[in-house]
Formats: sequence, structure tokens, C-alpha cells
Amino acid sequence: MIARVRRVGIVGGGQLGRMLALAGHELGIECTTLDPSADSPAAAVAPAVTGSFDDLDGLAELAAGRDVVTYEFENVPVAAARSVEPMCPVLPPPAALEAAQDRLAEKRLFTAVGLAVPAYAAIDSLTSLEDAVERLGTPAVLKSRRLGYDGKGQAVIHDPLLAEDAWRSVGEVPCLLEAFVAFDRELSIVAVRGRDGVTGSYPLVENHHREGILRLTRAPAPGLEPEIQRAAETHADAIMTELGYVGVLAIELFQVGESLLGNEMAPRVHNSGHWTIEGAETSQFENHLRAICGLPLGATDAVGLSAMVNLIGAMPDPEAVLAVAGAHLHDYGKEPRPGRKLGHVTVRADDEPSLEHRLHRVLDSIDHAIDVP
Repeated sequence: MIARVRRVGIVGGGQLGRMLALAGHELGIECTTLDPSADSPAAAVAPAVTGSFDDLDGLAELAAGRDVVTYEFENVPVAAARSVEPMCPVLPPPAALEAAQDRLAEKRLFTAVGLAVPAYAAIDSLTSLEDAVERLGTPAVLKSRRLGYDGKGQAVIHDPLLAEDAWRSVGEVPCLLEAFVAFDRELSIVAVRGRDGVTGSYPLVENHHREGILRLTRAPAPGLEPEIQRAAETHADAIMTELGYVGVLAIELFQVGESLLGNEMAPRVHNSGHWTIEGAETSQFENHLRAICGLPLGATDAVGLSAMVNLIGAMPDPEAVLAVAGAHLHDYGKEPRPGRKLGHVTVRADDEPSLEHRLHRVLDSIDHAIDVP
């Protein structure tokens, strides 16, 4: 039995840190964030330390008086996270950061626990890329091993003769080349593991991306077969056990027929889990805090049906969105900028026809088009 945990430090002050802090208020948990920007989204709702993520003094200030430190994005320097451990626990453990920051280590982890992955090759030179393109064929996706997210650090190779252009476009850094997967759909599972080893998983969701950025999530995934859900939960549990994980973990997957392939993981709360705030018994943010603070996990069941729409580059008219029954608007307080996630809308309903009607009304109120299958 651990002592009551009430003070949480969060490395990162973006929208995920903001939503964690808001969830903390409901639980009587005090959250403090560390971010390079003094006016980060989280700073509007919680005390903040201003400093870079590798600023040892800032990290020490964040950890001082905290019961546990967590993080809101996977590119926190591993050495920085480990520097905090002598002062207070860091959860999820830095080993999870280490695995998620290197696509090769991530692929090896997935394979070790039995989660199949697309065919791939490690790339460290143009010659090795040309050899891998010949073996794997085209199209293929070249991904930098580190620091890639929202489609950054990636290039699709459709023609072997263009391999050199792709190599230059990703910065001529260590990469993975992945065989293109003709998947049926993109799914993700958000799972959680407590300090006591108890786990829970939310329903698989169906994700739709454009230009490498998540645009729409449907929860639960339409037509979801129980066997696919069980397989995803088994893989998530195995990964969390392997890492000694505590907190929320998201795993992005490709569904190919009745099989799942691992794409990548995020050792944190995740964009595809935002629907849980209104659409699940317990939000991913509350469950992350419950997990790292040693509290019992909350139920992960969906409440009806949900769709989550990311607001990219511009915010809609709030009145138009909120006029839609079951619509919930989340404004992150960011300055508009092309390609920037400024907020999201979750739409809730008890049946599919109502959800589709409400979703399309919300989409009509958004300035930028989103293709809805």
C-alpha cells in the first residue's frame, strides 16, 4: 500500500498536459507542468515551470515536492527522465520512452511479445536504402528512426529511382524502410496498467488520417469483431508487462483481414483516446492519473457511440458546433497556425444513425474539409 499521491509533475505543457491537469482537479490531484513556453496550453489551468525538457534545473524544480513525475509526449529526452528518478518515481518508466523513441527498438519489442509488424529493414546509408528497396519492393515508406510524429520524418517511395530523393528528404539519418501495407483500416487501442499490475483496455477505435495527421476517430470501431478486440488487448498487456509499465499506453495498428500488425506506440495519453472524456466511463486522462498515483483504475467501457474530430489550423464557430446535440467542444487555447492541432470536438449518440447525423452537422460547421468514409 503506497502513501496517498496528490502531487504530480508533468513534463510537457501541451494540450495533453492541460487535459491531465483538468482531470487531476476532479481527483484532488495537484499537477504542475514543465514546458519551454510560459504560455503553454497547460499553464492556463495549472502551475507551470518554464524550461526546456533537458534543463536539469527545471526538471529538479518540477520534481521538488512531487510524489510522481509523468510526461505528455514521447520525445522527452530519456536522460532527462532518468535524471528525475533519484528525486521521485517517473511513470511510465523511462524504458518505455527509450523503446518508443527508436522505431527499430519498437519493432523489436512488438516482435518479442508476438505482435506482427510489416516487413522492414534498418537503414543507415543510401546504399542500404537502395538494397532494401530492391528486397522489399515499392511502394515503401521510409521513416526516420527517431523524432517522427504526425507524418514528420517520413517519405513514401513509389519508384526505386527516387530512393535518393527520399533519403535526402528525411535528413540522411538512421531510418527504417517499411513495406507498404494494404490494410483494411487503421485502428488503435488505448490501454492502462496500474502500479499493482491491474490492466484495462478501451474499445478499439478506427482512425482516419490526412497528411499524416489524425483527423477523425470513431469509437468503438464500427463492425468490431470480439476476436480482434481480444487480440489487441493481449498485445497491449504483453507490451506493458514487458516494460513494467504504469500509466496509459496507446498502440496504433493496421487491420489486415482478421489480423493485426503493429505500427507504433505512444507511452502516454493519446489523441485517439480523446473521445473517452465524454464517451467512456472513465477518461484516459483520469485513468492515467489513477494508474501513476496508485489508485484503482476506472472502468474503460464506452458509453454509447462517439466520434472525435481534430480541429486543425483554425477553430470553428463555437455556437455552430454547440448547437449540435451531443457535441462537446475542446479549445486548447493555442494561436492558429496551419497544420496545428487547436482543439477537438467529440460527438456522442446512442445509435449509429444519430451519430452520423450529428457528426456531419459538426463537420459542416468546420472551415476545413474532412473526408468522412
